[in-house]
Amino acid sequence: MNAKLRSTISKIVLPLSAVVLLFVIWQLICSFTGVPKYILPSPRDVLAAFQKDWQLMMEHTRVTLTETFIGLGLGILIGFLTAVLMDRFTVLRKMIYPLIVISQTIPTVAIAPLLVIWMGYRMLPKIVLIVLVVFFPIAISLLEGFSAVDKDTVNLMRSMGANRFQIFRYVKLPNSLGHFYSGLKISVSYAVVSAVVSEWIGGTEGLGCYMTRVRKSYASDKMFAVIILISVISLILILLIDILRRVSMPWEKVEYHRRRKS
Repeated sequence: MNAKLRSTISKIVLPLSAVVLLFVIWQLICSFTGVPKYILPSPRDVLAAFQKDWQLMMEHTRVTLTETFIGLGLGILIGFLTAVLMDRFTVLRKMIYPLIVISQTIPTVAIAPLLVIWMGYRMLPKIVLIVLVVFFPIAISLLEGFSAVDKDTVNLMRSMGANRFQIFRYVKLPNSLGHFYSGLKISVSYAVVSAVVSEWIGGTEGLGCYMTRVRKSYASDKMFAVIILISVISLILILLIDILRRVSMPWEKVEYHRRRKS
């Protein structure tokens, strides 16, 4: 068995096997324990709920993804600018960093109702909440990447007459990409969850609103269906980030093979 096949098995086959096993155990529990459907629906019931409400779920998914992508884009932009400013100005870093940390100690469920009161029930409060949640891991991960740059490389660039922008472009930014993608993975999952939570609090569209409605009608099969859908969406987005990382950082693959050979 070659190395590529072993890697495929470890990355794809084994996780899928674990998921299949989990669903089999779930189905057996529902089939042989007699647990009521409204408490724990079986995977078969959840699949039937998917088929019955698929079109409606997709309409709500479109709204949630729109909020997620807008909030994620703005959060990345704000986090990037914040990290650059904190890296450039030490005084600004000392002023802003504690405030950023404090902002993350406030529960999301406490902020969401206030945003709805201030901004209404449309898309704006959802986007603002996503931005507040997303920009923190982006800003912190980028700042760590900027700080971890090799000082000798920076001094070498300066001795060759490079200005601040050139040092940032050719040294700091490439060095921080790994940190950025690590933070982006966290931000993507946070963005989807934040969008759903904000829709719980107030709104007329989105997966969060759909979950609220089916919960009130004790349709547990539909509740489980939308929970699985949200998980799948988050996993797909994380997978896309992994692909983007491999495309934008080809040197990581070269370094990986070099270490294996040595």
